[in-house]
Amino acid sequence: MQNVSDLHPTLRFMLSVCLQTRSLMQVSYTSWFLDAFNYAIASNMDVLNLSIGGPDYLDLPFVEKVLELTASNIIMVSAIGNDGPLYGTLNNPGDQSDVIGVGGIDYNDHIASFSSRGMSTWEIPHGYGRVKPDIVAYGREIMGSKISTGCKTLSGTSVASPVVAGVVCLLVSVIPENERKQLLNPASMKQALVEGAAKLSGPNMYEQGAGRVDLLESYEILKTYTPRASIFPSVLDYTDCPYAWPFCQQPLYADAMPVLFNTTILNGMGVIGYIESQPVWHPSNEESNLLSIHFTYSDIIWPWTGYLALHMQIKEEGAKFSGEIEGNVTVKVYSPPGLGETSFRHSTCVLRLKLKVIPTPPRSVRVLWDQFHSIKYPPGYIPRDSLDVRNDILDWHGDHLHTNFHIMFNMLRDAGYYIETLGSPLTCFDARHYGTLMLVDLEDEYFEEEIQKLRDDVVNTGLSLVVFGDWYNVDTMVKMRFFDDNTRSWWTPVTGGANIPALNDLLAPFGIAFGDRILNGDFNLNDELIKYASGTNIVKFPSGGYVHSFPFYDSSESAATHSFLGGKDNADSPILGLVEVGGSRIAVYGDSNCLDSSHMVTNCYWLLRKILDFTGKKVKDPILFSNSVKLKTPLHQDDDQLPSRRTDLNFSMYSAVLGKELICRSDSRFDVWGTKGYGLQVRGRNRRLPGYKAIDLGMGLNSSSDISISKSPKVVDKSKEISSGNKFLSLLYRDDLDVPVVFPSHWLVPAVVGVLGILLLINFWRIRQKRRRRRKGSNSSGRFSNL
Repeated sequence: MQNVSDLHPTLRFMLSVCLQTRSLMQVSYTSWFLDAFNYAIASNMDVLNLSIGGPDYLDLPFVEKVLELTASNIIMVSAIGNDGPLYGTLNNPGDQSDVIGVGGIDYNDHIASFSSRGMSTWEIPHGYGRVKPDIVAYGREIMGSKISTGCKTLSGTSVASPVVAGVVCLLVSVIPENERKQLLNPASMKQALVEGAAKLSGPNMYEQGAGRVDLLESYEILKTYTPRASIFPSVLDYTDCPYAWPFCQQPLYADAMPVLFNTTILNGMGVIGYIESQPVWHPSNEESNLLSIHFTYSDIIWPWTGYLALHMQIKEEGAKFSGEIEGNVTVKVYSPPGLGETSFRHSTCVLRLKLKVIPTPPRSVRVLWDQFHSIKYPPGYIPRDSLDVRNDILDWHGDHLHTNFHIMFNMLRDAGYYIETLGSPLTCFDARHYGTLMLVDLEDEYFEEEIQKLRDDVVNTGLSLVVFGDWYNVDTMVKMRFFDDNTRSWWTPVTGGANIPALNDLLAPFGIAFGDRILNGDFNLNDELIKYASGTNIVKFPSGGYVHSFPFYDSSESAATHSFLGGKDNADSPILGLVEVGGSRIAVYGDSNCLDSSHMVTNCYWLLRKILDFTGKKVKDPILFSNSVKLKTPLHQDDDQLPSRRTDLNFSMYSAVLGKELICRSDSRFDVWGTKGYGLQVRGRNRRLPGYKAIDLGMGLNSSSDISISKSPKVVDKSKEISSGNKFLSLLYRDDLDVPVVFPSHWLVPAVVGVLGILLLINFWRIRQKRRRRRKGSNSSGRFSNL
């Protein structure tokens, strides 16, 4: 290896800067970085370290300038962030695929507690995050020089990142100068780093990436390197736990939502590349044919990187299979000729799979998690669920089972539950397969079709419902606005911790609604102390249900105004309700902070287990179902007193529902891709993809023929509702449920009317036939067979 004094002047400068970088806690403006990046491009730098970052991956001027910088063949190394040990806390630009994102470890090869964890959250809700960081390096108590004289130690990924940048500079220096620009680029350097890294025992892939940086191993790879494409990670092995978490935590099984695995394509052949043809799954044996994979991938691989996502399902004939499935996925990549070449460059990437499969679990232990209706920062001011957290006011960790709800995910798996994720509307799942649908900390609106289908699923299909809400108070939201110096604009929360008006629309058919209080305090249940952190209250609940109430402090602006005017309210606040609705069960709780590992004070995992035992297994815990908390009369609040939507903003800018098309996307089961979902398409058969067997749905998943109801539903124009305050959807008008009531399918009334009409027409036709001769083609048998 060369000495530092022998390095190219630019490399020597960059190495010096990288090893002396300091992370300063101060406000930085996007324009400052754009100037610096332009200077780096103009001066033809080789390596650039960035020991800064932030959660805003939608800062387009910044993100696009980073893309321009790496497209100019500058290798960027960036700190992944110091927001650990929380998951889903990757900082930009370290979370970009064209950037080498660096996490931190200590001298014992343990992941530093401060090091941010993956996955990336760009792709949520329809997709799945990528593996980040790329690698880790020593970042705790690293010795460096003071600005004045002497030495000092520093800790942080801001220190680990320049360590890796220094390694990159040394690796660049071993390539002859006349070959550097042909061989070295952001993709080839990342290939050398991740393939040469030493995998640590203990941390998972979203903590350590490929592992600890290894200068010598990466050097050996670069010595014989020829331009090629590869996939990172190159292996998904369900037997490699805990590294392969969360995949190794839950095996595959038939009838499940697709399991998504998102990989990065590294194209060392050129700044731009293309995939030649569809990726191919090569099963290693006959049993491996039970795995069905659909692929989504980058149309253009630029700059230097792209993505390849696997959507994996076990075929229906594998419902009782137990064992392992192995094989390889191959994808062919090509790029334009290099300098002095006349033919295109070609490379075949290989991804090895080793998956565990089990028989399909019983419905009672299968839980579906609604990801689709979660909105996170960016693109808007989505506030924290706990208003006590003053140093981290934005909700930006993804609200995913594998980010800030990962501890809950592990707990439920240890308790024997199987949790799947739905990133499309509620019309896109078959309720017959699940015992419970979980709605936790949701901020978006709902399509009318979703509200109707969920009502039908609960009433007719036996689906149970668990809802964890959060605070919502318009007066408080208005008070929370602040002036952002970077964008030179006022920022105001676009919703509360949860979108309570939307949840109330969804729960209206069951006579349940949340209020607008912001409750704080501790309470004791089952000898367990639980912190209630900025939760809401229950204001409507049917009689016969079980409601738990406790005394709390109301910190909402509305309560402050009420107190100022001399009002007093010393009554306990209802926060937990459980009720049976026909053959289904519903549980609602007003605070999700006890499930969210971000800024959690106390957890309520034990409570969630008891709730799921009730909703999925019909087990009634004596503590939760004490006669002392059973409602003899319903909780009631007039609809015009329920929380109202804000009227001073355009929520459609942040919503995946308002002004959008209802469609099942690639996170849904293959048979409903590109449709509106189950029960919302042509009766009898689902739309199917070429090469896949159609599924016969008979009368449809949500049909009913033996249930009646005395009231008709209101029809709500959602676009008008947003701008007119509180127009509360209630299928019961203002009446509450006195006893559990069964509701009809929303197709029942038109179906009955249609059948009666057909019968009348047939009778009329028969009478007519007695008076005239039968005409050719008059037989209408089977014409309405799909109704």
